[in-house]
Amino acid sequence: MATSDPVDDRAPPEDPEDLLPEQSVLSFEEYLDMQQAIGNPSRFRILYALKHRGDLSANELEDAVGIAANNLHYHLDELVDVGLVQNRKRKTPDSDGLYSYYRATGLGKAILEHGVEELMRTENEYRDAYSTE
Repeated sequence: MATSDPVDDRAPPEDPEDLLPEQSVLSFEEYLDMQQAIGNPSRFRILYALKHRGDLSANELEDAVGIAANNLHYHLDELVDVGLVQNRKRKTPDSDGLYSYYRATGLGKAILEHGVEELMRTENEYRDAYSTE
């Protein structure tokens, strides 16, 4: 089974916190908080929509992911708190009179691209590992 990952002959560190660079911008706990946030199906769908559709208002997100406004704002707040989504304010309203919209941050895009999305795209490469035969 071939993978596209380069061979890394280095032994992994015993403590996963040692994976962080010496001058890490985020703490180990902050990285885990991000991972936990997208482990929720609603938050994953919200971040996925923002990554692939671009900036969206809460109304547009509600339509895109089918989550009621009160639940949507709860999940958006969680994603904003961990740094995966930004809430941006416009100086002038859009065509619907809205001033606020959401966008996936660079970290939000990266966690999808190099996390769950990558696993889904490469599933066939790992199918043998899951077979019961």
